[in-house]
Amino acid sequence: MDISHLNPERVWKNFYALTRIPRPSKHEEKVSAFLEKFGKDLGLETIKDPMGNIIIRKPATKGMEDRKGIILQGHMDMVPQKNNDVAHDFHKDPITPRIVEKDGQQWVYASGTTLGADNGLGVATAMAILEAKDLQHGPIEALFTVDEETGMTGAFKLAPGVLKGDILINMDSETEGELYVGCAGGLDVSVTKKYKEEPVPAGYVAYEITVKGLRGGHSGMEINEGRGNANKVMARVLLPLLRDHKGKLSCILGGNLRNAIPRECVAVVAVPQAEAAAVESAAASVLAEVRNEFGKIDPAVEIFAKKTKAKTVIAGNVGLKMIMAVSACTNEVTRMSLDMPGMVETSGNLAIVRTENGVFTVSSLIRSSIDSSKMDMAEQMRNVFELAGAKVKFSGGYSGWKPNMDSVILAEMKRVYKKLYGNEPKVLAVHAGLECGILGAKYPNWDMVSCGPTLCSPHSPDERVFVPSVAKFWDFIVEVLKEVPKK
Repeated sequence: MDISHLNPERVWKNFYALTRIPRPSKHEEKVSAFLEKFGKDLGLETIKDPMGNIIIRKPATKGMEDRKGIILQGHMDMVPQKNNDVAHDFHKDPITPRIVEKDGQQWVYASGTTLGADNGLGVATAMAILEAKDLQHGPIEALFTVDEETGMTGAFKLAPGVLKGDILINMDSETEGELYVGCAGGLDVSVTKKYKEEPVPAGYVAYEITVKGLRGGHSGMEINEGRGNANKVMARVLLPLLRDHKGKLSCILGGNLRNAIPRECVAVVAVPQAEAAAVESAAASVLAEVRNEFGKIDPAVEIFAKKTKAKTVIAGNVGLKMIMAVSACTNEVTRMSLDMPGMVETSGNLAIVRTENGVFTVSSLIRSSIDSSKMDMAEQMRNVFELAGAKVKFSGGYSGWKPNMDSVILAEMKRVYKKLYGNEPKVLAVHAGLECGILGAKYPNWDMVSCGPTLCSPHSPDERVFVPSVAKFWDFIVEVLKEVPKK
């Protein structure tokens, strides 16, 4: 569905154009080339750095040359998540947006996949500003980064000294009317354990167990909602089968993105024929428990087992030990902030559990606004998995963005918002990772604020945009550009 007619058309037409371009993280070649051409076609200075980040410069409008330079920043990649029953190749197929009416209000969804509004709408807003000829603004630089979702590589590799501006407006937060001035840091924890395979023992039968129907979502923005984690749920089903019923794990696949709460997990387990009834019993028992625990937030959860065929199982007790470790591993929110009530301080997302080519892999993203808390949780995870005989590696660590409540641009944005809408915006820090922390370390002179229109359930096929919020956000940004302080 063409959504270009939505208000404001200048933003939505650019966002629709982005939905036509496959752009999963680490595969941004097409969208990077598209944005480079976009800038050059406008006759604006356009830079493509070795990583594929794009910088487009637009001079100040007449009479605004003495204003502080603004950097409008967003990331061009998107999270590639889809429902299992949807045929979609994120490397080739465009996103199919659709408009849905709810309670008299319009929302935009995709059709069984992520929408890419995170952060396509931020990019589209900057594009609209770059091509507009009827706005007032000082010097503008648009910075479009690659690979934000799987490691913030574009931000990490951005060279210092390239950008000339004084103020960064990051457009990657997800609630209109909120201004973010801080974010959590993050750390990837990767677990590997090699295993050997052996034939399924004589007299054993195999079952495929499926956990599905969980909502999933963004492991920073929605980790505090108590949503179910498919990998943790699967461990509850498998553990008694492996430990008490002589079961053998054949394979497991749960989750596929480090920053998405896993919605689905599938495992194959073999048990003695005499213990076959325990499989369906375990699935039914855990389903009842999970519906009781998560029913209000994850009402569509399903767990079922069906007979299948398997040739091999993981030899020895490796499968049992690793599932025990998954069961014991810290997950979800572990501590709330004492400095900003209501904000998550520290959390972990047990994102991926996978067996493939003789290696059992577990991946978790740990977030915290306090570095020592982040490392303490990482060490807990290391301890659990090393006891299971696995190797553990930490990588991709980055510190958070410390709030500056004396920010000049923050004060100006609060004033503009109240002038436009009659009430002050909320000023918050976010538990999710934003590129501001990394970029601010390279450009410590920058004054930074993050904002955006209202998105719900990013990183899942339920991702959606509240259409009226896009117009409010556009009007707000346009007015802020007019009111940027002088140098």
